[in-house]
Amino acid sequence: MSSSAEHLIPYSQVEQLRSGREIVRQEAEALLNLARNMDASFLSAVNLVKECTGSVIVCGMGKAGLIGKKITATLSSTGTRAHFLHPAEAVHGDLGCLHEDDVLIVLSNSGETEEILNVIPTAKRFEIPVICITATHHNSLAFRSDIVLEIGRVREACRWGLAPSTSTTAMLALGDALALVVSEAKGFMPHHFAQFHPGGSLGQKLKPVTELMRPKDQLRIAADSETVRDVITQSAKPGRRTGAVLLVDEQGALSGLFTDSDLARLLETRQDSVLDEPVSKVMTKEPLTLNTDSIFSDVIEILSTRKISEIPVVSADRQPVGLIDITDVIGWLPTEGSTTDDLAETNS
Repeated sequence: MSSSAEHLIPYSQVEQLRSGREIVRQEAEALLNLARNMDASFLSAVNLVKECTGSVIVCGMGKAGLIGKKITATLSSTGTRAHFLHPAEAVHGDLGCLHEDDVLIVLSNSGETEEILNVIPTAKRFEIPVICITATHHNSLAFRSDIVLEIGRVREACRWGLAPSTSTTAMLALGDALALVVSEAKGFMPHHFAQFHPGGSLGQKLKPVTELMRPKDQLRIAADSETVRDVITQSAKPGRRTGAVLLVDEQGALSGLFTDSDLARLLETRQDSVLDEPVSKVMTKEPLTLNTDSIFSDVIEILSTRKISEIPVVSADRQPVGLIDITDVIGWLPTEGSTTDDLAETNS
């Protein structure tokens, strides 16, 4: 741990820190005011975007354009097809991307940005509904829009109140709110998100369990009516050995689990006679399972909190389709850390 002396701030820089904190506080207060003032217009925008059968086209100039690109990315990754249209390029041919099934979202704090206003007539010709994110209802853009989402007359956070900062933060927050509420309304789930974000650590967390599990043909599976001895001797599989035998009933549905640890406990307590008893008497009945819609983060949560080493993966009718083994999971983790340590404790 670093010493407190390393965190001492030279007196000459105290004012900079104070200014930084004030900027963050000012922008945070603007967001709180925005949240308090959101009204039925937001719900209308949610419904319009949710019911859009084409694409959501987002348009903004300058800093508002950069925020628009982020909103476009958020919409795209959360289940709403979206594209960014640069207003300056739009009037030089890119307006051709517009279609009558689209929804147009335009961003302009002043509502008087010429490049933005030049896009609106084409949208109107195609009868494309326009949602604008702007300061107030009282500007040219608001007058020409179908739905107006106000961020309010906010003061920019810079000393002179000029550099777009508070206004763009409010635009981003409102855009995020719109995209995420629409996503929830569409029933967008983590496994859907994984389809659009397969890369990086986030993609790893969202990876489907079906891509990570050992498949059925590699598993030791036996009838729960067999003896413990027969289960041990007759359920062997070539290749890397799993730490558990999956037991199934007459319908082939998972009924229990018999692990190497279960066998070790029988031998340690000298219960040799049990080896010739049905395995159903000593198996773990109704073990914890994963379904085929589960994702990697579900696996980590269960293994680390329940302190178990194997999790069967079952179909909707509880037919075993795979198995998650903790020794495989540790190999999937991208880096060593507390999560790896937590999982390792399970096998100790």
